[in-house]
Amino acid sequence: MSPSEWEVMRVIWTTGGASSKEVISLIQAKSTWSESTIKTLLRRLVEKKMLSTIKEGRRFFYRPTITEAAAMDKVVSDLFDHLCSMKKGGVILKLLSELTLSRSDIEQMQQLLSQKIKTAPVAIACDCLSNDRNCDQKKSC
Repeated sequence: MSPSEWEVMRVIWTTGGASSKEVISLIQAKSTWSESTIKTLLRRLVEKKMLSTIKEGRRFFYRPTITEAAAMDKVVSDLFDHLCSMKKGGVILKLLSELTLSRSDIEQMQQLLSQKIKTAPVAIACDCLSNDRNCDQKKSC
């Protein structure tokens, strides 16, 4: 999904489903997008099977076909599938240093890391190229 489509989906996820009129109203309350732009985004999301639509009289009502959590999991998984395996930890560390997290989130992460360290390898091999070539952690792959 594009960043604009994410904005539309966040409205749909938050409301649990909404008419095109409601989506337009909610998005225009925080942006300068035109009605036609929002309708185009809704149409694209239906084409991508992210939304289902029901026609009620002259109105269209949109419901998500995927949960927000599932969409976030897919995006993160797809991104990490494209990263060098030995650099994934560094990316997570950078994110952790920049994000505001609740105490509960941090405690859960600490518990998970306490378990993972028991079986973690000493190092992760580069998987950017064939097995006979490894990237240096200080250089980009």
